[in-house]
Amino acid sequence: MAEPKDMITVQDLHLYYGQQEALRGVTIDFRRNEITAVIGPSGCGKSTLLKTINRLNDLVPDVTVTGTVKLNGQDIYAPNMDAVELRKEVGMLFQQPNPFPFSIYDNVIYGLRISGEKRKNVLDEAVERSLKAAAIWDEVKDRLHDNAMSLSGGQQQRICIARVLATQPKVILMDEPTSALDPISSSEIERTMLKLKDDYSIVIVTRNMQQASRISDRTAFFLAGELIEYGPTRDIFMQPQKKETEDYISGRFG
Repeated sequence: MAEPKDMITVQDLHLYYGQQEALRGVTIDFRRNEITAVIGPSGCGKSTLLKTINRLNDLVPDVTVTGTVKLNGQDIYAPNMDAVELRKEVGMLFQQPNPFPFSIYDNVIYGLRISGEKRKNVLDEAVERSLKAAAIWDEVKDRLHDNAMSLSGGQQQRICIARVLATQPKVILMDEPTSALDPISSSEIERTMLKLKDDYSIVIVTRNMQQASRISDRTAFFLAGELIEYGPTRDIFMQPQKKETEDYISGRFG
């Protein structure tokens, strides 16, 4: 039986921080082996949506979530869903590179160690596979036991990508992963993402319109917690259907 084309399906998702509604009835699907860009002005719910997909909002007090979020057909908010297991399937990359203050090797295997993996051959293989996939193996293969904090910002972010990849997730969420990086490092991360989509579904929050148009297959535009428009990136940028989308993309606000 063929796998469904949608890796994640979100249906009528509402999220409240206390009384404040941050997501207002969002319905959207994210396809496997595609990059989806989520764009919109600050405070429109982009990052909140990502955190809802891997349940990081569980860690925030006084949050209420209604609606459904399914990963590969499984309801991620079902009572029997283990949030720790979910986060192995749905990895997350943040705006600031956040390697742990220990070796490159230990950074990459962090998730595997937490899940109890001790076999050296398995860990060694995961380190090489993940660093190659994150396009940084050749730069660090002779210094795996150096502190990851000694690397440049762009290298640190790719180590963080490798750390996500080591647990072999299905989905990679990226919250403005290049906004703290210089243009050269940013383009390296973009190239890495384009290779990774052969094996993963990627959702990237970005405020960089050029980046969204360069790398994504589909683009979702959010405003004030609502999904305003969603479709193939070319259509969103060249022929938006909604005036708000056109105004945002052309720089009239945001």
